[in-house]
Amino acid sequence: MAGAVVAEHATLGVGIGWRPEIDLTVERLPGIDFVEVIAENVHPDRLPESLRVLRARGVPVIPHGVGLGIGGAEPPDPRRLAHLADCARALEAPLVSEHLAFVRAGGMEAGHLLPVPRTRQALSVIAENVRRAQEALPVPLALENVAALFGWPEDEMTEAAFLGELVEMTGVGLLVDVANLYTNQVNLGLSATAALDGLPLAELAYVHVAGGHSRDGLWHDTHTAHVPDDVLEILSELCARVDPPGVLLEWDDDYPSDGALEGEMARIRGAMASRA
Repeated sequence: MAGAVVAEHATLGVGIGWRPEIDLTVERLPGIDFVEVIAENVHPDRLPESLRVLRARGVPVIPHGVGLGIGGAEPPDPRRLAHLADCARALEAPLVSEHLAFVRAGGMEAGHLLPVPRTRQALSVIAENVRRAQEALPVPLALENVAALFGWPEDEMTEAAFLGELVEMTGVGLLVDVANLYTNQVNLGLSATAALDGLPLAELAYVHVAGGHSRDGLWHDTHTAHVPDDVLEILSELCARVDPPGVLLEWDDDYPSDGALEGEMARIRGAMASRA
């Protein structure tokens, strides 16, 4: 039933973000248990052949939205919700994921996944937006924590506490991006360990891992590089607290060799096993 709350999330394993530039690589990489595709880049009635091949093998494919703007003051766009729902049906997806982010207002696009104001008033609005999305989707929804460029001065809660209350109010699942936790730790001084201690990990749907670059003392979560050991350490800390249903590597540009990607997957598995 659309919008249903599930007590247990599907077991996914270890996966990678599917991108058109590495479609054949993803198909031939050993040990890929699931993939994720950017929903805005998929036409449900014209799925790429590579995704059809993966689905025929029984590999789950998760549509991952970047433009819904569920953290805004306005209700989610029905057309965007319909697209996510159509993607989920076409891909026979176990769930859909999106970001807890503010992306537009008054028809103007922010061009970035901006943090939401963590206030009681914002929580009430966002909870209603989540419920609308759940009602429109044929599968469960999971929301991802973002890498914040700044914090709102009126914030009343930590991100972990805000997400915890949102999960309790709506039953929405949680997509924890440990690279985003690392980014916020480096750039804003927010402890990744403290975030893990506060997040509702019992509702974890899956995890993101990615690399980036340091520039002028700031960490840029670019998804274009080797995953730092510090990010894998946060993944290990998460695995010491909960057995994640799935862990997925994001890589969005400057793609390395098949062997390098296979090596990254092995490092992720090693980090998971070190605290399991």
